[in-house]
Amino acid sequence: MTTRIGFLACPGTLPGSPVRRADAFEHDVQIEALRKGFTPAGLDLVEIDWHGEIETLTAFPLVLVGTVWDYQDHEAAFLARLEELAARGVIVCNSAELVRWNSDKSYLRDLSAAGAPTIPTLWPDAPSSEDIAAAFDHFGCDRLVVKRRVGAGAEGQEIFSRENAPPAGWRYGHRAMVQPFLPAIVEEGEYSFVFIDGQFSHAIRKTAAAGDYRIQSLYGGKEEAIDPTPSDIAAAEAVIRTIPGEVPLYARIDMIRHDGALAVMEAEMIEPYLYPRQGPHLGQLMAEAVLRRLK
Repeated sequence: MTTRIGFLACPGTLPGSPVRRADAFEHDVQIEALRKGFTPAGLDLVEIDWHGEIETLTAFPLVLVGTVWDYQDHEAAFLARLEELAARGVIVCNSAELVRWNSDKSYLRDLSAAGAPTIPTLWPDAPSSEDIAAAFDHFGCDRLVVKRRVGAGAEGQEIFSRENAPPAGWRYGHRAMVQPFLPAIVEEGEYSFVFIDGQFSHAIRKTAAAGDYRIQSLYGGKEEAIDPTPSDIAAAEAVIRTIPGEVPLYARIDMIRHDGALAVMEAEMIEPYLYPRQGPHLGQLMAEAVLRRLK
């Protein structure tokens, strides 16, 4: 008997969509890898738009929060949808509660309070040009990065230098996080550690295209499989242990070297690309984890 599992996506990632994103090939790669593990396990993975009718979504006993890469622009509706699915008895992975916590990057303060090393950050609601000027002095740096607190894929990021600061009257239109620019992002790259049901699966190193600092494929970033040192794996495992509540079905811990040690950039538990090309057993591990949830 086959069990149908929903994979929540969005118009920007679903095959055949007229508004499909340039990086939606990552959706295809991830789906293909998952099906290789799901099909032998008796699981039928079905791609579905999270914006669709609730009755359609509740036809699945379990849904994966997959490539919902527009959730940041529909934050309240997205969280309400996951909570409604859970209320109707659908197993949501990761859970609506965990997704709500993870959706605002201020969760990094919780991780820091629990002992995880994080990047120095300021948390203005809608920073002004005056806030940016003060942040340069606060961090004692010459370059800053401004990011959306609810965001994905580096969308909406701004980078400023003291020589190229925002003009008077400028204001960032979102809840924000402001961080010093860390040269390691271009000198060494960013590391991602993938965990399935709390267990380490695989790791990659992501590097930016020449002249850029963003490591996403949409901006020309590249990734390669790595064999991390035991100490680096332990650093990522320590972050997993600081996540409150349930063990996430899937998590990607993004880290960068800062002051000689790995520090958390983000703990991705909503819609991360899990780099299946670098983790050939991802589909099998995910299928086994889903079956445990169903039991």
